[in-house]
Amino acid sequence: MPVLTVVLALLSFVGPLSTDMYLPAFPRMAADLGTDASGVQLTLTAFLAGMTLGNLVFGPLSDRYGRRRPLLAGSAVCTVATALCAVAPSLGWLITLRLVTGFTAAAGIVIGRAVVADVADGAAAARLLGLLMSLTGIAPIVAPLLGGTAIEGLGWRSVFWTLGAMTALVAVMVVVGVPESLPRDRRRPRGARQLAGSVKEVLSDRAYIGYSLAFTFAFGALFCYIAGSPFLLQNVLGLGVGTSSVAFSGGAVVATVSSAVSARVVGRVAPERVLASGLRAMAAGTAALLAATVADMLSVAACLALLAVVCAGLGLVVGNAAALAIGRVPTAAGTGSALLGTAQNALGAVVAPLVGLGGSDTALPLFAGMAVCAAVAAGAGAWAPRANARRPRDKGKPPAPAEPSDYSEPVG
Repeated sequence: MPVLTVVLALLSFVGPLSTDMYLPAFPRMAADLGTDASGVQLTLTAFLAGMTLGNLVFGPLSDRYGRRRPLLAGSAVCTVATALCAVAPSLGWLITLRLVTGFTAAAGIVIGRAVVADVADGAAAARLLGLLMSLTGIAPIVAPLLGGTAIEGLGWRSVFWTLGAMTALVAVMVVVGVPESLPRDRRRPRGARQLAGSVKEVLSDRAYIGYSLAFTFAFGALFCYIAGSPFLLQNVLGLGVGTSSVAFSGGAVVATVSSAVSARVVGRVAPERVLASGLRAMAAGTAALLAATVADMLSVAACLALLAVVCAGLGLVVGNAAALAIGRVPTAAGTGSALLGTAQNALGAVVAPLVGLGGSDTALPLFAGMAVCAAVAAGAGAWAPRANARRPRDKGKPPAPAEPSDYSEPVG
């Protein structure tokens, strides 16, 4: 299991690497490609839109054909598409290739969560997802630093050559380290009717919807920050490329540590309580950022401190919200994971260009978007435990040991 855990973490790296590594290049890309802030943010929107579609395709496919074959196909195509981004001759081509990259990168994330549901349950699944989030948190820490170094030395296109090499390595690790986790007797029948049945089964569980909305809008706040951070840190706060990369990585460090703490305490503290604490921190932090911006009191120190509060809350939210949501639908884990990722990335694709509509020299649209997303997430998280969904969490799945030894002491 340790090898599988590492490979699942590497699969989860592809998403944050593909978004965070080229963030420091946004101002230079805009100048080189002859566009503005909102235009270059469309490359991020395309990636997230691709991930949205990919979740809808790869999740149900993995329920029908098993986890391994769709995962191998997605990893291979993602490697090729990422490398082609490095030679894209125009903004239009780059947007198209980012769409393909996002579509295929979704395979690793959605199928990875389904694999967790195959091998763990309940608190064990929450601990494993928390561990994966803490390991995955290394990517947004390292990505902006690597990206900033590559950009200053070799230009923004070098970022995509580096990403291509990294995704190729992950594809090799999938071949070596991910066995089939879904036995044939637990696979879903083929056909549109069966797929519609799986979707209906998942969406009929109101608690699943509540936890999914909490997960989705928490990530919505993050995507607002991802899209707006290069202009916030460089244009509004006046930091250089290297310093802004370090500042962005600092927030990722906080989220990673928070995820590791969550993985440690789940089992002794109910996942619902940890989730609620994280959602409250996100709501308070984003509201304070918006208030400081409106009052024209947003200093560098205050901004970074409040962003740290938001990132700490996010680390407590993501693993627990995902585990609680997918745990509601264990007999359709692939579809449940797919819908979770679809909503997450669809919202990200919408908010990414919106935070740039006010121009590149203001933080007001960014923090307004983050505050709204965090407030919706908090409301959904508070409603979910009271949703009275009828389906028991372990229906259709053999009971798992209460304390599986493989995950009882997560690293972090």
